[in-house]
Amino acid sequence: MSDAVQPTAAEVRAAAEAVKTALDRHLAAVERRSGEDDEGVYEAFNELAAAAEAYDELLYDRYDEVTPFEIPGAEELPPYAGPEEPNALSVLIRRDYAVAEPQRLLAQAQRIDAADPDRETSGVAGSGTVHGALGLLFGEYEPDEIASRHKEFGLEEGDSTLWVTAAEEPAEPGEWLEAPFDGVDPQQVVCRFDVSAVFDDDIDDGAEDDELDELDADLDEDEDLEPLDAER
Repeated sequence: MSDAVQPTAAEVRAAAEAVKTALDRHLAAVERRSGEDDEGVYEAFNELAAAAEAYDELLYDRYDEVTPFEIPGAEELPPYAGPEEPNALSVLIRRDYAVAEPQRLLAQAQRIDAADPDRETSGVAGSGTVHGALGLLFGEYEPDEIASRHKEFGLEEGDSTLWVTAAEEPAEPGEWLEAPFDGVDPQQVVCRFDVSAVFDDDIDDGAEDDELDELDADLDEDEDLEPLDAER
């Protein structure tokens, strides 16, 4: 154990109660979710992550013990050091996709071309190539609409992340356009929301383990059965 002043048993107990409360709030937020990007669910997730992290630290300092769970992203950001009352904010979004069905993508781009053959392509190639089709697709639809209709466009979702950063003053027009994602200070990040298949894999692995345990139990029961009489 650490030689530093250890938390009291009451402090550890209070931290455990805070985790229970945060769990209840998170479940309630999920139950009343209004959509995939429900802000209430994200806030409840972050509160649960903070409560779990605090409990884990106190539990270890007091009893040299750890919790059996980990909430993704709980320790990925440094402590916030931005303005207490920010006057501006930036939202940085990255969404990855795989081109799962190129023919579907090309067909969608050809429909866009056919609907408005006189459109200004601004240097975007035509709908006959995958990269040209992507240019037409993202020129026609907002990114959020593509995210909600990605399967229709032959795309498969990958990882995504959204960062909200705080600032004292808004940026000047055109100030960051040449390098929009450079110079992001992690200590200015108010919150971030990550979506990744690795989180689902952890859940799926647990489900597979449960299924294997059930199968083993069934096999054990079968071994206890008496063999059939061959003369019947």
